[in-house]
Amino acid sequence: MPVRKFRSIEEMDPPAPRRPLDPENLRLALALAATAYGLRPWRFKPGVHKFRSVEEASDARQNAEGTDSSRQDSAEVDR
Repeated sequence: MPVRKFRSIEEMDPPAPRRPLDPENLRLALALAATAYGLRPWRFKPGVHKFRSVEEASDARQNAEGTDSSRQDSAEVDR
C-alpha cells in the first residue's frame, strides 16, 4: 500500500460508512482500545482504599490525578 501525503485534512478521502449494529464495529472498537492501552497502560495502585469522609476521598482522587498528569507532562518534556 503506497504512502499518500496530504496538505490538509480536506484533501483526505472520508472513511467508509459503517452499518449500525455490525459485529465488525465491535471488533474495531476493541482493537482501538487495545492499541490505546498499549500506548499508555492504566496504572492503578493495588488494594482497597478506605476513606473516613468524602472530602478525604476527593483529595486522594485529586492527588492521584495530579501525579498522573505530572507524569504525562514530564514525558512530553523528555521528547
